Amino acid sequence: QVQLVESGGGLVQPGGSLRLSCAASGTMFSLRAMGWYRQAPGKQRESVAVITRSGSANYGDSVKGRFTISRDNAKNTVYLQMNSLKLEDTAVYYCNAGPPLTATMPGDYWGQGTQVTVSL
Repeated sequence: QVQLVESGGGLVQPGGSLRLSCAASGTMFSLRAMGWYRQAPGKQRESVAVITRSGSANYGDSVKGRFTISRDNAKNTVYLQMNSLKLEDTAVYYCNAGPPLTATMPGDYWGQGTQVTVSL
């Protein structure tokens, strides 16, 4: 069982930055790929960024060059640094944990979500 708790969301102006954190409890954090997903009102949930066990990262096309995912296995935490935020980045952002020792994402474990609002 894995519990995920996101933090760091909020209200920011276009062009601003936010850093999301996801603290994981449970077992085998370092053996799991971790990811950030988002869902805007009226839209399907989409993948924002995924980081593998080895630290390789993949990004959605809409956030490439602006967002950076990272992980600290000693702290069981994954981060999402979001720069140059746009109005269309407004969404609820969810943390996700993949199954151990696989690259399959998303996994079965989701956080409760944190709201990011980009507004003038």
